[in-house]
Amino acid sequence: MHGGKALLSPSSSADRRLSALVRHLEGSSSIVMGSKDSSIAASPTSARNSVFEHILQASEDPILGVTVAYNKDPSPVKLNLGVGAYRTEEGKPLVLNVVRRAEQMLVNDNSRVKEYLPIVGLADFNKLSAKLILGADSPAIQENRVTTVQCLSGTGSLRIGAEFLSRHYNQHIIYIPQPTWGNHPKVFALSGITVKFYRYYDPATRGLDFQGLLEDLGSAPSGAIVLLHACAHNPTGVDPTPQQWEQIRQLMRSKALLPFFDSAYQGFASGNLDSDAHSVRIFVADGGECLVAQSYAKNMGLYGERVGALSIVCRTPDVAGRVESQLKLVIRPMYSNPPLHGASIVARILKDSNMYQEWTVELKAMADRIISMRQKLFDALRNRGTPGDWSHIIKQIGMFTFTGLNRNQVSFMTEEYHIYMTSDGRISMAGLSSKTVPHLADAIHAAVTRLD
Repeated sequence: MHGGKALLSPSSSADRRLSALVRHLEGSSSIVMGSKDSSIAASPTSARNSVFEHILQASEDPILGVTVAYNKDPSPVKLNLGVGAYRTEEGKPLVLNVVRRAEQMLVNDNSRVKEYLPIVGLADFNKLSAKLILGADSPAIQENRVTTVQCLSGTGSLRIGAEFLSRHYNQHIIYIPQPTWGNHPKVFALSGITVKFYRYYDPATRGLDFQGLLEDLGSAPSGAIVLLHACAHNPTGVDPTPQQWEQIRQLMRSKALLPFFDSAYQGFASGNLDSDAHSVRIFVADGGECLVAQSYAKNMGLYGERVGALSIVCRTPDVAGRVESQLKLVIRPMYSNPPLHGASIVARILKDSNMYQEWTVELKAMADRIISMRQKLFDALRNRGTPGDWSHIIKQIGMFTFTGLNRNQVSFMTEEYHIYMTSDGRISMAGLSSKTVPHLADAIHAAVTRLD
């Protein structure tokens, strides 16, 4: 799908809310109150059918549904490569040692209370999160041109940013890479922003369609929002080179396109926090404006704590202050204020130099294990003589690999080998181990040789 083709064109958020109110009032007016019998017949408590009888069964989320199917499978050799969460070599969830230590310190601190946080969240967390993604020496931070608010992980950060833009930005069009994380289009569309796609992945090369990307962004209307994966593109694992990022930056600034970065894997992709923030920092270094959503789910393993941040880099401190005041008005009726515990863990680690160093070591160990799984899978396929060029497995980066397997091959692998992944052929490299690589390689080899 090329740029310019809209996925969804929702009305404004105000229009949607007004329509919902009208439907509610119309439903209320249909209740007849003229007689005792009619009022009883209209009462929800006495009706034969539920007032929700008309609601259809929703389909499973395409990613979370993989885990549902996996859990129902009794096979002892089943393998879940759909979930976007790190697993150890033994296939178990991992809580970082530094996270456990920080958590214990918090528990042992009897001066801590459970009071509400401010609307924007924990101050130390916000300050340190901005510093982590933008750099300790960022001019934008030094000049007080950044406002950062604590949000509910990456999804919540994107949602707050989308709602803010829907209310206060002059363009209600966002260009999103094709393909992208399945939640991206929904988050923006439900905020009243029209979603369009720009070309990103080239199935023929299993790499970046850089020319297509430049053409689609080049034809985007001036001022349009552009969603960019900061690193470790999900689902493809294909990232632009530093030189390509610079070309993207120049093009976007020449057309006044507004960058909105989704940074879900900083440090988790290459093992280096600064390298994985390169794309964001070159956009901030030119003095322009941008939005950045951060998540600590992957790089600190805080999946269930829902810890994230939204930073908006502005032209001046005055603008940043007014932006923050409006972000508060977005957050307050949505969830009032964010949770305390996860953000306290992050802040404790980021502000203690020894704990920070311990975190970077553990973070690199996770990244290195994923990289080693890529190499093992590539070697296993090559040793089996599996048809095709599988070098993209070791060229791609981050948690996911876009295998190039088609829907029929994926179904075959699930049915015959009990291997679960999304239907587009994306697999989580973090779900692999040295023990399970041969099983996956056998399944891929069989799928490729038996099915087109």
